[in-house]
Amino acid sequence: MIIDAKGVGCPKPVMLAEEALSGMDAGIVEILVDNEGSAGNLEWFAKRRGFFSETVKEPDQWRVKIVKGYDGRTDSADKRLEERQETDKSLMLIVGSDTLGKEELLGKMLVKGFFETMKVTREIPHTIFFLNAGVKLTTINEEIIPVLKDLAEMGVEIFSCGTCLKYYDLESELKVGYRGTTNHIVEGMTDFNKVVWI
Repeated sequence: MIIDAKGVGCPKPVMLAEEALSGMDAGIVEILVDNEGSAGNLEWFAKRRGFFSETVKEPDQWRVKIVKGYDGRTDSADKRLEERQETDKSLMLIVGSDTLGKEELLGKMLVKGFFETMKVTREIPHTIFFLNAGVKLTTINEEIIPVLKDLAEMGVEIFSCGTCLKYYDLESELKVGYRGTTNHIVEGMTDFNKVVWI
């Protein structure tokens, strides 16, 4: 299978590769991209998933071949993820805005890409706590909500600050996860090995 991902922004090439590979027990997917950064991201994705990959630089593109299921390489990421989620409390993520950075339009694109990349690579925290304007991502942001639902299905515990939901009049709009309190943050400081704020 060949996927033409030239001109497609990050993290879409990785998402397309993941979608194609998840639909096969064994096979080869070749992804065509037009920049070295995307090629590197695909190589990193393949390595994290335990797949063989090979990248060839061609005159106007990079060709990344990812192999699944041959020479004993299988996709055991789901099993590893499930085992980790049962016992691992290494990371809690706190999201305090519905954008990443000050530029609002760019920030909304970046926050979407952030969660999509988290989903595709399966590099997920144990818990995500949304507060301040971050609660808009779990309530009224129709682009992000499906991604967060997928993360919840992967085992991520998702909470939204109840005070913040009330402040923005979004208490009845919660689409994913549960209503939480600042106790989650305070307890997280001792329960988790690392707490990251974005």
